[in-house]
Amino acid sequence: MHTWTHLLVQTLVGFGTVVIAYYLVINAYYLGIHILALFELDDEVHESKWNPPFRDFASPFYPGIGVVVPAYNEAATIVESIQSMLSLNYPELEIVVVNDGSTDETLERLRENFALEAVSADIPVDIPAEEIYGVYRSTTYEELLVVDKANGGKSDALNAGIWLTGMPLFCAVDSDTIIDRDALLQLVKPFLERPETAVASGGVIRVANSCTIEDGIVKSVSLPKTGLPGLQVMEYLRAFYSGRLGLNRIKGLILISGAFGLFQTEAVREIGGYRHDTITEDFDIVVRLHRYLVDEGREYTVDFVPEPVAWTEVPATRRVLGRQRRRWYRGMVETVVTNRKMLFNPKYGRVGTVVFPFFVAAEMFGPLIEGLGYIVLPLAWYFDILNGGFFLIFFFLTTGLGVFLSWFGAFSEVWSFNRYDSPWQILRLLWYGILENFGYRQWKTVVAWQGLVEYLKGVDSWGAMERTGFKTSDD
Repeated sequence: MHTWTHLLVQTLVGFGTVVIAYYLVINAYYLGIHILALFELDDEVHESKWNPPFRDFASPFYPGIGVVVPAYNEAATIVESIQSMLSLNYPELEIVVVNDGSTDETLERLRENFALEAVSADIPVDIPAEEIYGVYRSTTYEELLVVDKANGGKSDALNAGIWLTGMPLFCAVDSDTIIDRDALLQLVKPFLERPETAVASGGVIRVANSCTIEDGIVKSVSLPKTGLPGLQVMEYLRAFYSGRLGLNRIKGLILISGAFGLFQTEAVREIGGYRHDTITEDFDIVVRLHRYLVDEGREYTVDFVPEPVAWTEVPATRRVLGRQRRRWYRGMVETVVTNRKMLFNPKYGRVGTVVFPFFVAAEMFGPLIEGLGYIVLPLAWYFDILNGGFFLIFFFLTTGLGVFLSWFGAFSEVWSFNRYDSPWQILRLLWYGILENFGYRQWKTVVAWQGLVEYLKGVDSWGAMERTGFKTSDD
């Protein structure tokens, strides 16, 4: 018995040492990325002051964009979202809404509000999508095209839109998303500056909960009350804003949000479109583009543009959020496993040797290791080997630096294209940065472990994302 106790104690001590070393490296990486983000943001802010996107609105050089909107049971938000897209400032635009076999009133809402009329369309025989029942065009908005098809999932719906649009670029947008009016003019900038090499660009995703939406336009920006949506505001600022700015600085962007990304249509067709056997198609498509273009020996760029904004409704309940995050985690593991040949492979440049390995270490293994740490601490206390110094270091490297990096993200927001301009909103952002590290962060480690178990079991369900709809001025 004494031998087993001694072995357990030695294991706990060894694990503690590994955890400390692990988090020192990971947090040094994160800190470096956030510092690089400030330099990138400084350049972007100065450039935006001298180059307003609407200055050349009438320019004939803007490439046409097809906005592809997969919609499955989105009756609560589909009308406001499409109205927002129809009001976008862009010279040549086509809105392609793909009704992916909805069982609610999504298609009926579209018919009622946009006067749809059936049209004959040449449907490619090699389109990687389920059966298409019909194609409709609005009689009031010529740029609006609606595709009605059998259910095949989000990737399948995106492929239908990509193969049916004739535009050289397409913007993948979630149907619960509101896009700022000038956002496409800003998002297309890399394709104007580097038309021969730009293949993808991503914008900023912000939380629409508690914002007032009228006629598809965000009329007033408000922070959600303290709760899950409020915590996600800070999470999005840190991971989807500041973090991606830093990766963009080193030309290592490997993730563009599926809610708001712009892609070269032909490049995505070349790789066969979105895969049907993945549930995080946004991560998968960008990694596959990196891999394919390097393998083909082609020069290319994938960019993040911090000024254009799309607003999305985030889950407001723990049940729905947990379902979403478990899906995200399963899809991340699946994409990493599928593209594992890129890990530490110098052929893929800094993406293969630095960015992808650190992403795997931080995002895939990080929550699992942290979760184990929360188990090891009570065991170490029980066996009377919990060193006060170890506890303080663990707390600092997880919770303390977590708060610091969250505040770093808030600083980036305030310093640049500030959408939360009230001092009270800034104080609440800082409060969210503290609050998310006490309870919410620990809950996410549990969700990550659940996601891993689901992946190992072969769970591949998407899971329904219930929507409450956007707040309007009449609410």
